Amino acid sequence: MNIKASETPGVCHARDAHGLMVRMPTQPLPTRWQILRSAPHRPLFLMGMLQVVLVMGLWLVALVGRASPGASPAMLLPPVAAHGFLVLYGIFPFFVFGFLFTVYPRWMEGPTIGPRIYSLVATLLLAGQLIWYVGLYAATGLLALALIVTLVGWGLALMALYRCYRRAPRHGTHEPLLNAALAAGALGVALHLAGIVLDWPQWLAAGREVALWLFLVPVVFLVAHRMIPFFSSSIIMNYLMVRPAWGPPLILACAMAHAALELAGLPQWRFLADTPLAVAALHHSWVWQFRASFHARLLAMLHIAFLWLGIAMTLYALQSVLLLATATDWLGRAPLHALGIGFLTGMIVAMGSRVTLGHSGHALAADALTWVALLGLNATAITRLTAELMPAYSAGLNVAAATLWLVFLVPWVARYAPLFLRARADGRPG
Repeated sequence: MNIKASETPGVCHARDAHGLMVRMPTQPLPTRWQILRSAPHRPLFLMGMLQVVLVMGLWLVALVGRASPGASPAMLLPPVAAHGFLVLYGIFPFFVFGFLFTVYPRWMEGPTIGPRIYSLVATLLLAGQLIWYVGLYAATGLLALALIVTLVGWGLALMALYRCYRRAPRHGTHEPLLNAALAAGALGVALHLAGIVLDWPQWLAAGREVALWLFLVPVVFLVAHRMIPFFSSSIIMNYLMVRPAWGPPLILACAMAHAALELAGLPQWRFLADTPLAVAALHHSWVWQFRASFHARLLAMLHIAFLWLGIAMTLYALQSVLLLATATDWLGRAPLHALGIGFLTGMIVAMGSRVTLGHSGHALAADALTWVALLGLNATAITRLTAELMPAYSAGLNVAAATLWLVFLVPWVARYAPLFLRARADGRPG
């Protein structure tokens, strides 16, 4: 039998008795579980994508329950508080740790993070979320247990990333700031835990502010600051790769000031922090050549999502100025949802799509479904903002926004989630 090696690992080609070329395995094919554990982004991104559906599905049930009392079981926490925690800690950390476990060793030429560590982190974070779901309807003790399990997983992730950072031969300007933001994320979980155990709602509120402004906004901005110019340089002709060195410290300082003013009960003075943050974010969109990014959909998705940071902070600044001038909050949660849906979730969809395609051996190109998912998420953000500006229709528009989220992101999840259980299309490991 004439045997010829194949480019696909574990497979060779041979001619059978009839002279036909057939594929023959040279070693056992990996199981789904082995494939899932073959790279850090696989288990964490998969869980994050499932949470994209579960978190908003639960919120839609809660919104319907508001309109029809008794239609859904009562939660032990106020629904807004439960929803806030699930959005902040039930979706984003899976993508954040999945991404950073992958890129930290590459950015700094440091030691890789092994499957035992990232699989355990993924398991603990998922267990924390599952216990939280049950605890919302069963017992506050389970909510506390969920937060403890989450903290253990978070601490393990922090140690793994810091170990990589400490042992790496070179460091950039982004990694120390990312380390600090990730530690702030753990602080936010601890504040939630204290709020649950001591029954102090103000600590839950503090936990949400810390999670959003000291953890998520800094992490997503820092990743964008490092990666968007890099990705743009490979697509846009004659692109000048610009990473303003003043951007990270200014935006992080403004985010911290925003949180401090909010926690101090001084939202009317937030414009002092929000205005420079808005100007800086819009400046980054400009120098990163937002308009030129539409040469490639996958790149344009990143630029569109990032533009929402400037839009959201402009709305925050306007809200603060109007509050100072009129003592009336005219915008409600519109700035928050421009930030949370447009910027943060938009970056998850854009960056998650690109990382998943690149690390599964597929072409770096957004198909129609991926492009529509991002555009649909923008429609979701606009619908949710409109609900704040039209109070008479807010109930129906809130339901519409949650529905649109699911309509556009469920197909996105269905498109990408199976890739984490399949070997790379190009036959490479990982």
